[in-house]
Amino acid sequence: MPSVNVYTVTFNCAREPVQPEIFARHLFDVLPKSPRLKAPDILILSLQELAPISYSFLGGSFLVSYFDRFRHAVRLATASLDDRRYVNLITQSVGMTAIMAFVLEDQTGHIKSLATGGVGVGLQEMGNKGAVGLRFTYSTGDEAMELSVVAAHLAPMEDAPEQRNEDWKSIVQRLVFAPVDRNPTYKARGEERPQRDDANAPLLESSGSAAQESQLYKQSSYFILAGDLNYRTSRLRPAPSDFHTFPQPTDDVNDPRHFSHLLQHDQLSREMKAQRTCHGLQEAEIKFPPTYKYSDNQRAVADVDDGTVWDWARHRWPSWCDRILYLNPPSWKESGSSPSHVHAYSALPLLATSDHRPVALSLSIPLTTTSTSREGATDGNAYEDAPFDIDPKWRDKRNAARRMELVAGLLVYLGLTWEGNGILLAITIGALGGWAVIRGVLDV
Repeated sequence: MPSVNVYTVTFNCAREPVQPEIFARHLFDVLPKSPRLKAPDILILSLQELAPISYSFLGGSFLVSYFDRFRHAVRLATASLDDRRYVNLITQSVGMTAIMAFVLEDQTGHIKSLATGGVGVGLQEMGNKGAVGLRFTYSTGDEAMELSVVAAHLAPMEDAPEQRNEDWKSIVQRLVFAPVDRNPTYKARGEERPQRDDANAPLLESSGSAAQESQLYKQSSYFILAGDLNYRTSRLRPAPSDFHTFPQPTDDVNDPRHFSHLLQHDQLSREMKAQRTCHGLQEAEIKFPPTYKYSDNQRAVADVDDGTVWDWARHRWPSWCDRILYLNPPSWKESGSSPSHVHAYSALPLLATSDHRPVALSLSIPLTTTSTSREGATDGNAYEDAPFDIDPKWRDKRNAARRMELVAGLLVYLGLTWEGNGILLAITIGALGGWAVIRGVLDV
């Protein structure tokens, strides 16, 4: 059965610019190696803490250099994959969380019906924490599939699983997809698709009617959730004596320091099993060590690390904060097709710029015939058992939060950045100079 290969990477950037050459070197490490590396049809980057809060909240040109580094990394990485080329289909951000979607250049014509949505779940519903998503149809004419992808960053700290569950509830209620273009494909001749200034444009700018808006859970759509979900392995901070029990590299699963013992205390697995979060989603088996929080010493030697020791930060329990979950739509059963298939799920190496390890999922999604793929889809209605209904005030809340982001971003920029301090100094000198001129004129 024909399928689409989707490769998703989630990475908490720790507010630092990524190093393109190093990121590119490891970007496709999780791709199946047999019989040979093959470029995935679609590449998704889920990015958290993309840039400092002032730049993230102001958006627009403040984020261009951060996104360009990832575009450059993708170009470098694909040189080893039959020299295939990707087009950046869309880049979208809400506060400090962003999503970038790439499609192979010769397949841009298969992308239809692009929609986006976003929500803040941080302070006053601003985007210091939140989610941003995209939804599109991949169609070859006779066969198609619909995919929704959400990049998310939930509440931190060991003792906050309930708040993370509430963040998930807010995402389901207030992340609403709406069309951004009736024909989003861009048949590139080697150039990138033109990018929207998404951070400053209306969040859900739409050429369609409100009836075309749809919530996260959709009857006909496959769904990938990728991000720093922040679920930990303990409700309490570690005591000084606990550091000696932290996981270390070993192949002996009976060794108490094998990471599998700590994984048994994973909050996300527990909360999903109790149906308190990420309802209906599933995760491939975790066969990699915790992705957070690595010490500054470990980060300093990340480029030359031989992997013989894991040096953890002593004030946080090592945890699998960075996760990628997926959901098959109910309609695949009615259409007679197969569910999505996981090829590989693992962590990429630690990068010097972050205390998180990136995580990647290689997944293939089947295409079904256009006539049968719509059976059970009810024209895009939500699942009958969607965990939460759409908040009718989602748009007003997002617009209000966006205004607060701009104010907060401007204040932080002026007060805590060299550029902002320079602007304040220039304004002050200008004001004092103007006042001196006025006084001089009045004294004449």
